This record gives sequence, structure tokens and C-alpha cells, in this order.
Amino acid sequence: MNMRKKVLVVGGTGYLGQHLLQGFAGINDSPYDLAFTHRSNSTPPRLLLDAVPNSLAFHVDLLTGDGFEAISNQFGRPDIVVNCAAISVPRSCEKDAVTAMSVNVPSSLVNWLSIFQEKDGNTLLIHLSTDQVYEGAKSFYKEDDETVPVNVYGKSKVASERFISEKCPNFAILRSSIIFGPQTISPVPKSLPIQWIDSVLAKGERVEFFHDEFRCPVYVKDVVAIILSLTNRWISENKQMQLLLNVGGPDRVSRVQMAEVVADVRGYDRACIKSVSAASVDRGVLSPADISMDISRLVQTLNFVPTAFRDGVKLTLEIAEKT
Repeated sequence: MNMRKKVLVVGGTGYLGQHLLQGFAGINDSPYDLAFTHRSNSTPPRLLLDAVPNSLAFHVDLLTGDGFEAISNQFGRPDIVVNCAAISVPRSCEKDAVTAMSVNVPSSLVNWLSIFQEKDGNTLLIHLSTDQVYEGAKSFYKEDDETVPVNVYGKSKVASERFISEKCPNFAILRSSIIFGPQTISPVPKSLPIQWIDSVLAKGERVEFFHDEFRCPVYVKDVVAIILSLTNRWISENKQMQLLLNVGGPDRVSRVQMAEVVADVRGYDRACIKSVSAASVDRGVLSPADISMDISRLVQTLNFVPTAFRDGVKLTLEIAEKT
């Protein structure tokens, strides 16, 4: 009996995707065969391939589903699929709502998985959602609170959650807050939050940060650990799961407070941090004010101990100094 399990990371060249592939590959005597999808480039980055040398890479278009057949033929039915792929910049979603909905609601992925469901049993789908499904009118949202997103990005993720809940018998949906941590092995083009704050404060000039938007930023290696834990549970128990979890850090912080922690860790002058209201800036998209999350279900379900925001910042900047 083959004890090895097949894991497919959809969006494997993105920020979380790369960290996740390294997390799976870094397990001693790893029992996993790995594959990942990429979309932005015709070939995956060499640095990533070198870091995860035994993985298979597939070019997949989530809009059309082109590329999934190649996975079927060369990799076979995955036991676990982690969907990290999304258009996650709210302004981009606002500008092209049709594409955002088409990509963020993983219909082509789910339809492909349904083929295996009919023949070979269930695959566990772990899907990354967002805290922006919440309205932002209070603190510490629970999973059972009503989802009233204020922008297209949040609406697309609510639609994706509903689609998966209706179509998939075996899933875990993770509503993630801001994910922060060290840069990926193959650097991603998007700005990383802690690194960006560090770079602007290092100049010694005054920079504006919002004092009235609150999130529960989560350390990237915590997210990887959560996904590995869910994977282990599925393999060991072999029971279908239908989980919805808030995935945030233990601290509710504003952008100002995030900047203050970076300043303290680096020894920068806090006077460079100018506190302003989010209402004073037009970002071209509505943003919820307070989408901090209650993560007690996550902690209890997985017996999980999250990394404090300050500790995560220290780890992020320590790694940045070494690279």
C-alpha cells in the first residue's frame, strides 16, 4: 500500500504558496509528493525549483481550467489541494470585478476535483479566504458572524466560500488576516508589509499610517503550520471535514501600532510615524475599519499557539538581516 500522499499547491509561486511548498518539503523523511501550479510566468522560478527539487510544476489558467488535465496525467489525483491562488489586491478587484470573481471563485478547480470524487474518493481542499468578508463594524469577528463585505474582493471571497461549501464534501476554509513574514525563496513582486514599513521608517522621514483600521496580522509560518496540521489530521483520521476557521494572529493592531512595533524593534524614532484617519485617503476602494478576528475556534480545534505580532516582526527582520 502506497503511504505517500500527493499534495497540490495551487498558486505555488505566490507568497504563501512558496512558504508552504518549503514547509512540506522541509519535513524530515517527508511522506508527501509535491506539485504546484503557476500562472504569471510560462516557467516557474528557478530558485523555487531548486529549493523544492522533487516537486512538479504545472502551468494552469484558473479562468479556463487549462492545465488541470496535465496534472491528472502526470501527477494523478491529489490527496490534498491547497488553494492559495487569488486576485488579492482590493483595488485590482474593484477595477475588474468580473475577472476577480472568475479567479477567486475556484470553479474550474472544484469541477476538476469532482471528477476524482466520482471515481476515486475525496480530496481535501484547503481554501484561503480573507478577513475582508466581514463588514468591519465591530471587533473580534467570529466565524458564525454575518458576512457583509464592503468591497469586491470580500464579495468574491464570500462567493468562493459558498461555492466550496455547496460543491465540496471535504474542505477547510481559512479566513486569513494580513500574512506577514520573511521574503520568499524566489522574491515576490508585491510589497511585503513589515519590510515596507521598515524601509520607509529607515529613511527618517515622517510617514502616514492609519490609526483607525484594525486587523490581526498572522505570521506566515503559523499559516504553514496550520495547513500542515489540517493535512496531518485528514491523513491520520481519514474523516471528511467541513471546517471554517478564522486565521489571524493573537493581537488586534492598527497600522500605526504595526509601525510602532517595527520602530521599536529597529530602534527608529517613533516621531516618524504620523497618525492619520483612513477616511483622509482615497484608495479607490472601500476598506473595512475593524476586521479583527476571534481565533478561539482555531486555537481549540488544532491546539494551536499563535505567534505574537511583536515576535513575528522580530523573526521577520532577523531573517531579513541574514539574507
